[in-house]
Amino acid sequence: MARSTNQKLKLLFLRQLLLEKSDEEHPISTQEIIQALEAQGIPCERKSIYRDMAALEEFGLDVHGCKGRRAGWFVGERRFQLPELKLLVDAVQSCKFITRRKSRELIRKLESLASVHQARQLHRQVYVAGRPKTLNETVYYSIDQLHAAISAARAVTFQYFDYDLNKARVFRRGGARYTVSPYGLIWDNENYYLAGYDHDKGELRHYRVDKMAELSVTALPRQEEGRYAGLDMGEYVQKHFGMFSGREGQVRLRCARRLVGVILDRFGLDVILVPDGEEHFTVTVSAVVSTQFLGWLFGLGPDVELLSPDWAVEEYRAQLSGVARACGLTTAPIS
Repeated sequence: MARSTNQKLKLLFLRQLLLEKSDEEHPISTQEIIQALEAQGIPCERKSIYRDMAALEEFGLDVHGCKGRRAGWFVGERRFQLPELKLLVDAVQSCKFITRRKSRELIRKLESLASVHQARQLHRQVYVAGRPKTLNETVYYSIDQLHAAISAARAVTFQYFDYDLNKARVFRRGGARYTVSPYGLIWDNENYYLAGYDHDKGELRHYRVDKMAELSVTALPRQEEGRYAGLDMGEYVQKHFGMFSGREGQVRLRCARRLVGVILDRFGLDVILVPDGEEHFTVTVSAVVSTQFLGWLFGLGPDVELLSPDWAVEEYRAQLSGVARACGLTTAPIS
């Protein structure tokens, strides 16, 4: 590289050097800067460094000079501060839908936003109980495709699978492709779901994104725009416990007053709590009565009673009877 060309790149090399090698705890001395630039074929005088630092500061780089035993230069304010990067690294490592390999790639990119010295502090191992990483590497790109399909109001097709005991994929519907009009992506219980209108089933359903294969955005316009274009994803998630499907209805519960916080956390502050004696209250909520919902009720114990509708009460009794029989507690149905 010719000397004149090198001089034109001097500020760029200097900026890169400061961002990569310096921070408040590790300033770079003027002599180290001169040596680093000369290694790139850019000879410079000591006094020119001061002019260059002033130019970088005027451009917007938060460069500081320090004196004393650790005299030198360093970058102060960055696009992301170290605590913010630590938070992002922790989020990536603990996120279930991002594979281990993709996590490592993302963390390396996050490390590049810090100095090499700060990057060592980002070599963190975060373990969150019950959050194993997904086995499906393509989920990272599937999410991007689904966002594009939603923005373009186009239907998507994909294969949908489960895993067998050997961790091999077993495709549903014999491997036939699903055609779905996408209306929203939902992050719930450490998984991404697509909420969309299933063209074959003729109803709104949701699908785990990490269980999709061969996802493709089609040229087909979305169906049922009039019904679902304004779908409230927050309300949808609130009704579907753990994203399990079931029959939807207005469910009336009688609860001990100590569970007010539990009910408000689950159904939101807009629900109406009706006092029922000194120690209880009743509440009517819109919910999808699934095995997950009934399991949530069971987990609250005798402090919650399911009052209506009748079909939901019967489903609850049937589930309780099945559990009791499986545990060898009774052979008679619970009434």
